[in-house]
Amino acid sequence: MTDIIVPQLGESVTEATVGQWLKKAGDAVSKDEVLVELETDKVSVEVAATADGTLSEIVANEGDTVEIGAVLGRLGEEGAAASAKEEAKSDKPSEPKKDEAPEKEDKAQAASGGGESVDVTVPSMGESVTEGTIGEFLKKAGDSVSKDETIAEIETDKVALEVPATADGTISEWLVSEGDTVEPGMVIARISEGAGGGKASTPSKPDLTEDKPSAKSEDKPAASTAEDRPVSPSVRRVASEGGVDPKDIPGTGRDGRATKADALDYVNKAAESGKGAASQPEASTPQREIGPREERVKMTRLRQTIARRLKEAQDTAAMLTTFNDVDMSAVMDLRSRYKDAFLDKHGVKLGFMGFFVKACVNALKELPAVNAEIDGSDIIYKNYYDLGIAVGTDRGLVVPVVRDCDELSIAGIEKGIGDLGKKARDGSLSIGDMQGGTFTITNGGVYGSLMSTPILNPPQSGVLGMHRIEQRPVAINGEVKIRPMMYLALSYDHRIVDGKEAVTFLVRIKEALEDPERMILDL
Repeated sequence: MTDIIVPQLGESVTEATVGQWLKKAGDAVSKDEVLVELETDKVSVEVAATADGTLSEIVANEGDTVEIGAVLGRLGEEGAAASAKEEAKSDKPSEPKKDEAPEKEDKAQAASGGGESVDVTVPSMGESVTEGTIGEFLKKAGDSVSKDETIAEIETDKVALEVPATADGTISEWLVSEGDTVEPGMVIARISEGAGGGKASTPSKPDLTEDKPSAKSEDKPAASTAEDRPVSPSVRRVASEGGVDPKDIPGTGRDGRATKADALDYVNKAAESGKGAASQPEASTPQREIGPREERVKMTRLRQTIARRLKEAQDTAAMLTTFNDVDMSAVMDLRSRYKDAFLDKHGVKLGFMGFFVKACVNALKELPAVNAEIDGSDIIYKNYYDLGIAVGTDRGLVVPVVRDCDELSIAGIEKGIGDLGKKARDGSLSIGDMQGGTFTITNGGVYGSLMSTPILNPPQSGVLGMHRIEQRPVAINGEVKIRPMMYLALSYDHRIVDGKEAVTFLVRIKEALEDPERMILDL
């Protein structure tokens, strides 16, 4: 008897609601087949069977609230074998019996340790990421691979994800094609263990159903219709918000099921035709014909996500921007005096970002609302300081996070920013590198920007915009002086941050940068 438990649900998510059971007690199931869907406040999570067998008991019913590690149901392997035998005896057609023989032979080989077929599944894609697109196969069917060797790349809304081989052996088959949409836990390939293992074949997608147990084919019709097709909670939510019937949404997912992306696309098109309400701000428009000197290029998932999230920030937050300027003379003088010694000792250049991060941490400690977020009718105050540093890359804007900035020296901050910046430009950032930021800094000055209004990075409540340093005349003690000045911009969510707090925040940044010795000495 195997327990079916609630998996990890993502950062800061501790519980979920049982959305829908796709199997009932007594049903035969296959390994990696989705049994139940859990709905959290952020994503819909599918829980799959860990082995072939029978769903012997459902412990948590639809609508129940469950925590990580809680038992959802139980899987009985012996019951599955008995059920398969009984159905095989009562089954008149001989083909299902033929299908079962290789399966039993595979299990016998697995027990003896030779020629086992190992599934390659889509790894977890991180918080709030429920699907991705197969970008490129680095190996083809019949190729030998080593365990942990990268065999495919998956492009998600945030990063490119590498899929490693799960064992030494030969890729016997690919179950998906480049461009297909896949979900975490989905089987995309099979590897035959051992140097000579496996059939070097590339079956077509319909073969996905051929190696399922015959018991499953008895339980479920071969062709599913829109009426009996399961609908995930996320699809139901999008359909409800868009005012459309979820059964009308054409599916491109597993077994013809509609994915969240299918629902969003359908709702957007329905809104444009006047049949429903758009749930997303960037409702699609009819494609126009391009001219002879024009070129149409499909947006990457990352670019689509950037567009959607920035628009969501404008539509959701009560966003306002306040400005100030800072005299950079003291910081520039400090850099010129110590940059060589700093590089020799720490192996990293002394830039401006270390000073700005330190100044922001001090200001965030004094004004915690700028470091907080809204969660429904609550405010979550964060007693840690993980600052996101916006980095422009060829693929688009990404915001990797430097952790625990309050515990780092300026040298530690500069090293962290340098390492993350290099990973961003190389395209090797992981989901974990970009999760959990509490506040963001963006530096448009490196591109020559004089002044701008940065957009919030949800669910954060504040973002600081840096700009170019420009020699300008300023009045100091009744005299006009030429000083290196920089405009600062703080965009903030007015629902949680008051104007007084926002202005005070920028004043504290200004004070710290114009007298950096006091900041470094914590005075």
